[in-house]
Amino acid sequence: MTGRYAPSPTGALHLGNLRTALLAWLFARSAGSRFLLRIEDLDAGRVRAEHEAGQLADLEGIGLDWDDAPVRQSDRSDLYRAALELIDTYPCFCTRAEIREAASAPHGSPAGDPYPGTCRNFTRGEQARRERSGRPPALRVRASGAHVTVTDRLAGPIGAPIDDFVVRRNDGAFAYNLAVVVDDAEQGVQEVVRGADLLSSTPRQVWLAGALGLAAPSHAHVPLVLGADGSRLAKRHGSVTLAERPEDPEYVRGMLAASLGLAEPGSAPSMEQLLARFDPAGLPTRPWTFS
Repeated sequence: MTGRYAPSPTGALHLGNLRTALLAWLFARSAGSRFLLRIEDLDAGRVRAEHEAGQLADLEGIGLDWDDAPVRQSDRSDLYRAALELIDTYPCFCTRAEIREAASAPHGSPAGDPYPGTCRNFTRGEQARRERSGRPPALRVRASGAHVTVTDRLAGPIGAPIDDFVVRRNDGAFAYNLAVVVDDAEQGVQEVVRGADLLSSTPRQVWLAGALGLAAPSHAHVPLVLGADGSRLAKRHGSVTLAERPEDPEYVRGMLAASLGLAEPGSAPSMEQLLARFDPAGLPTRPWTFS
């Protein structure tokens, strides 16, 4: 069950990110499997080389290792471009505000279909008129009407209708949902362990894998880390990155392990000890509140 962790180098990893990375490593290594690292750097306007270096150092600092050199999505455009040729897409000129407005109309899109299909059936003449307006289009895949049920190892069965989602943004960048499906298949990833905030994107990705004739990995979406105010952990909560913690990395690893029921509070277990104690069935199912 080859696993992976795939951070975006747009800032420092916080403790919630490190906790998810630790879990992804434990899922893979406890099964005797390979563990890969992928740098998801498609958002060229936000990624920074120093963030990537800091993230790799923090992952190593808490004891993680990985097989093979990390790959970068920015080096894989040919793979994504080839995938686009295999699926039925159409240009979409809608802004986010227009999509929200259409969805809130009295006869807007049904629940579970966030894109109302405004551009789906445009004639070539209408497309040309929109193009002359100067607004660059995104590309959407024709998927509306499909329904996918995913069985998550922790969350159970998740069923969702699939809308016509974006596979290439209007700035020309390949969309996350396309890149992650292509990457996981090309790298032989068999199990994706990630935060529960990404659960809603999984049915789309499973559908797209099928449309591309690729095998979809299994999934385990782990509970998030929350701040004391009950919102998802973020910089505003203070001292949430490894660099901001006065303790050594081993102590921070122990704190994360304790939040998972794998260690006593205040202890600093080794990676070998965590592997020996790890049982996916015993993981907490509720978010961890950090303070």
